Amino acid sequence: MTMTNSQLLHKCLTGVQGPLLFTTRVKGVGLHERVEVIAPDGGRRIGRVVALDHDNVIVEVFQGTDGLSLEESRLRFLGEAIMLDVGKGMLGRVFNGVGVPLDGGPKILAAQRRRVDGAAINPVRRHVPREFIETGISTIDAMNSLVRGQKLPIFSGSGLSHDRLATHIARFARLREEQETARFALVFAAIGVTFDTAERFRREMDDYGALERIALFLNLANDPSTERLLTPRVALTAAEYLAFEEGRHVLVILTDITNYCEALREVSSSHGEVPSRKGYPGYMYSDLATLYERAGRIRGCGGSITQVPILTM
Repeated sequence: MTMTNSQLLHKCLTGVQGPLLFTTRVKGVGLHERVEVIAPDGGRRIGRVVALDHDNVIVEVFQGTDGLSLEESRLRFLGEAIMLDVGKGMLGRVFNGVGVPLDGGPKILAAQRRRVDGAAINPVRRHVPREFIETGISTIDAMNSLVRGQKLPIFSGSGLSHDRLATHIARFARLREEQETARFALVFAAIGVTFDTAERFRREMDDYGALERIALFLNLANDPSTERLLTPRVALTAAEYLAFEEGRHVLVILTDITNYCEALREVSSSHGEVPSRKGYPGYMYSDLATLYERAGRIRGCGGSITQVPILTM
């Protein structure tokens, strides 16, 4: 079937399997293209093309496939990658895992639309990290100091209070240079957390007056697993705008990366891919590198992105 991009396809679905939709081959559609999925009730969800062959197109739906039907659901191929609207006023806001506001406020007035998959920083343009970020945790500050533009992972174990540690860092992290304080910002991405944990993150940031300098992205444990693959990318896209367009020094906290990896394993299994060790896909480490390599400083840019990913072993 041929079509122009943005044309609706009616009754074109041939199957639903987990987070995947199967439809007949559409001319002009590319891999990783953004797809708008329109449910029978009129609700709209975000998806992307993950596989193509001569006869079929496979679409991965980030908000899950619950409530979709083969007869009444529709697809719109948008001819672009998945994008995020970024602009002034992102700090002090609470978003869900795909960047939609959860705090009852208005949508972000878009100054730019940026691809959520981003791009690794050119090594030639990287600036050496030097300046210190104080976290308020003495063992980190004294023995394993956090420096602007670097990545400093925290490895936790089952039952340990890494959520409290992440909250403490978000509340008390600061720059030592007084003149740079106004340019400091945080992006906090909670991946696959319980409702109680997410509410505690939000409440404690608000109680301590830290929410005004934070963009908070919350992906809950009952959200579809495919949404967890988008959450850290959305958060890092917001951080890139704040750092390289507004000139801020941004600290990005990602918790818990283990939930991201488990979602990657689940989605990979639904694709029918050959599993590697413990069922994880063989490309998991290169996929994680696409997140971690978005931290850094760029020569000629006033801002920086520093990452603190938290992993549960």
